[in-house]
Amino acid sequence: MSHPISPDPADDTARECQPGLWLRGPAPRPLADYRLAAFDMDSTLIGIECIDEIAAATGRQAEVAAITEAAMRGEIADFRDSLRRRLALLRGTPAAVLETVLRDRLRLNPGVEAFVAACRAAGLKTLLVSGGFSYFADPVRARLQIDFARANALEVVDGRLTGALRPQPWGEIVDGAEKRRTLLEVADLMRIEPAQTIAVGDGANDLPMMAAAGLSIAFHAKPAVRAQARIAITAGGLDRALALLGPAPAAPGPRLVRGS
Repeated sequence: MSHPISPDPADDTARECQPGLWLRGPAPRPLADYRLAAFDMDSTLIGIECIDEIAAATGRQAEVAAITEAAMRGEIADFRDSLRRRLALLRGTPAAVLETVLRDRLRLNPGVEAFVAACRAAGLKTLLVSGGFSYFADPVRARLQIDFARANALEVVDGRLTGALRPQPWGEIVDGAEKRRTLLEVADLMRIEPAQTIAVGDGANDLPMMAAAGLSIAFHAKPAVRAQARIAITAGGLDRALALLGPAPAAPGPRLVRGS
């Protein structure tokens, strides 16, 4: 029996291997054949959109969430514009709200710890690359022992959000193009090919890095993302992808690197 949610009902190359676990095309290589796994954060590693939770404390949740949803569905093509519009609505919010969201609302999604741990056991490096905020990305990175991270930095003046972001050495806003660039930058630093990377996401701004990776995984994702991912999980935890990637070996074998 077919699961009620498929990556794309019109795409007969996508098949349901288990209820809520979809695969498009040939089976992926074993997990240990990859070298880097990159993850979106909001609604992928964690169960919330942090900007929406901050907005809930200001009474502007409906306005901000509507823009978030439109951006994730791909209806707002310019993620940078959508983020700036949402941030402007948060101007004047007490910075203490960030700690409240972190303490009371932020939780890891099911199966995330198991999947990231399996990546580490198989010898992969891990990357968190988020259009969300470093205030939340930093503790998530520490909790999951993720190797690299890149996220936006909220500007705070006199204890309140200014509605802007702080410039960082690499730029200001992590959008879809920056996610792709970061994935490829880390792969280059590791001297590996993009085909040796995995990208996991749920929204439209994850598609560029998912397209660049050797394996793309859509986790409880928007229809446009499910329609393009090699693996789509529509029920259960992120660790369900391991059923298609095989068990991690105790000792990863030798790797091929560029120029060897």
